[in-house]
Order: sequence, then structure tokens, then C-alpha cells
Amino acid sequence: MSGWRSERGQETAITGNRQASWAFADAFVAEDDALLRARERAHESGVRAVSPGTGATLRMLAATAGARLIVEIGTGAGVSGIHLLHGMRPDGVLTTVDTEPDRQQLAREAYREAGFAPNRARLIPGRALDVLPRLADGGYDLVFCDGDRLEYPEYLAESLRLLRPGGLVCFEGVFARGRAMDASFQETEVRGLREVMREVRDNTALVPVLLPTDDGLLCAVKR
Repeated sequence: MSGWRSERGQETAITGNRQASWAFADAFVAEDDALLRARERAHESGVRAVSPGTGATLRMLAATAGARLIVEIGTGAGVSGIHLLHGMRPDGVLTTVDTEPDRQQLAREAYREAGFAPNRARLIPGRALDVLPRLADGGYDLVFCDGDRLEYPEYLAESLRLLRPGGLVCFEGVFARGRAMDASFQETEVRGLREVMREVRDNTALVPVLLPTDDGLLCAVKR
């Protein structure tokens, strides 16, 4: 019994260390005033924004890809868009799609405050699955999916069409606050997230990674 208690205590300590490590990593890259104001507007409007760690990851991936053209599904209040724009080439253009024009107005203000010229972002109101088919095949360096989780499987198919070889696709929130890893949860959304994770992992045309950033960031490079 004493040995069991010792193991449980060690497990608790490891869990605590991991949580502290994740919190430290998430805040490792400091956000500037423009991003903090965008976060505040998102909070006031009830719009979920990516975590600082997820934002920093997106910025790094955009820079690594030398991205000139990016598609973002789910504009939100502009937090993720600012990170992507910072990582892109100076002549890069972010195409961002959202069903809510009011959110896109918040994002437009956030981009302006962050110092980006209006022509750096193309904001398209509408449902992603109506907009994406109008975009050019193989013309994009990165697709970031943070829209309707129920539509993630369809976003994957569209992303594979939109991306050039060497391009990246990223899906935010695939852990679903832990539900996606628990077989007892069988909601349609959760099953769809599991499907996307399996398809990305098993697709030989992709090089995948699942990052424990915030609520899970699934990324893959198109070969």
C-alpha cells in the first residue's frame, strides 16, 4: 500500500510538472499590445481566440513555409490572423473566411492596429464550404482550420486541393477538451475530429504531427 501511495504521489508530481511546463511553453513568446487588445475584444465579444502558444506555432510555421498565400477558416477577432501575418512574407496575403461579418470587422481593426496594410488581408464573409471551392487549386502555402468542427473532414479534403506540395494544413481544437481521447464520447463533432486525426495520420501524402498546444493542434505537410 505504501508503494502504491508513493507511485500515486510520483504520478501527481509528474502531472503537475507537465501542466507547469505546458503553461510556461504557452506563454514563452510574449504578445505585443496589438495582440493583447485583439484578445480583449475577442473576450468582450464572446469569441474564442487561439492561445498564445498556438499563435506562436502558427507564426513559426508560416515563416518556415515562407508563406505568401494563406487561407484561414474562422477569422474570429483577428488574433490568429495577426500571428499568421507576422510569420508570412512581407508581400503575403491572408485570405480569411468567417460566417460572421461583425467578427471580421473586429479582425480588420486588429490588423490595422498591428500595422498591416489593408491589402495584406482578404476578408470573405460566408460559409467556408461555399467559399473554399472558389479558391485556386494548389495555390496556397498554409491552410489554418478553426471553423465549424463538424465540417473538419470536408476542410481536409478542400485543404489538400488548395495546398501546393510542401504546404501545411493545421486544425485547431482537435482534443475537444479531452473528449476526442475518451471513447465514451460519441457526439457527431467528436467522431468527426477522430476521423480527421485518423485520416491525417494515415494519409501517405501527408507528414503529420499532433501538438499538445492548448486544445490540440493537428498539423501536416503535403508531400
